[in-house]
Amino acid sequence: MAQNEPLLIVITGPTATGKTSTAAHLARAINGEVISADSRQVYRGMDIGTGKDLDDFLVDGYLVPYHLVDIVDPGYEYNVFEFLQDFTRAFEHVVRRHRQPILCGGTGLYIEAALRGYQMQKVPQNPALRQRLDRLTMAELINMLGELRPLHNTTDISQRSRLIRAIEIETHQQQNPASTPPLPPFHYMIFGIHLEREEIRRRITQRLSTRLSSGMVEEIHRLLQKGLKPEQLTFYGLEYRYLTQYATGEISYQEMFTKLNTAIHQFAKRQMTWFRRMERQGFSIHWIDGQLPMEERIEKMREVIIKG
Repeated sequence: MAQNEPLLIVITGPTATGKTSTAAHLARAINGEVISADSRQVYRGMDIGTGKDLDDFLVDGYLVPYHLVDIVDPGYEYNVFEFLQDFTRAFEHVVRRHRQPILCGGTGLYIEAALRGYQMQKVPQNPALRQRLDRLTMAELINMLGELRPLHNTTDISQRSRLIRAIEIETHQQQNPASTPPLPPFHYMIFGIHLEREEIRRRITQRLSTRLSSGMVEEIHRLLQKGLKPEQLTFYGLEYRYLTQYATGEISYQEMFTKLNTAIHQFAKRQMTWFRRMERQGFSIHWIDGQLPMEERIEKMREVIIKG
């Protein structure tokens, strides 16, 4: 990498490890701005279920600038192609104003796409293909996607709607090789927030209880009242899938809590599997102890950044 290329700092890790707060504090310390790499926090009005706590960006009375949060409406299916376009615009905007860009989130596909400089294209819906795919079982769909590309992104095979969309994207891209312009040049440094598995499990359960008592069920009802269909809400991840089942009377409250809590624990394990795979493929991740006081956490990160 050329020495004059701007630095992109990346902060990632599994869910419930305090990534956003850490990124905001680091941004405050080094004149930075945060670019979100979260596939769900792009949606307006989907706040509690996505863990969108904008108070995390308020550090010592200063609101740290952030990007790619609340940029599309619910009902829209945001994708990695659009993320790369939005990331590029946000990155160039931050660098142009001589501030430090910090990419923060747990969506491994988005982070890896940005770091590898994936070239992608906008993929329209294909009604004829969707009609054919709709007749297939989940197992048949998974096998079809596996024939099109490696099954690295386990999120794509956890829900029928995501699985069909992934096949639609791969089919289109193989038939239409034209791609987007390359991403702007930069070098990067990746930090991961590390916590022991039992601590992550404890935080996940505690956070779920807090979100439920803070109005997460009511958020689902508001989205349904605005016209979103139950099958649409399942596209937006685990919380919306199980909360919608509860809100529509398919499962009880206790069943919803138990299933959702377990599913989030499993999701955190899949995230770590993704990050470990990135390391095996040559990405260097500096793991920071998430139990450290914030001041120590930021100081350790600054030391690594200075050393380069």
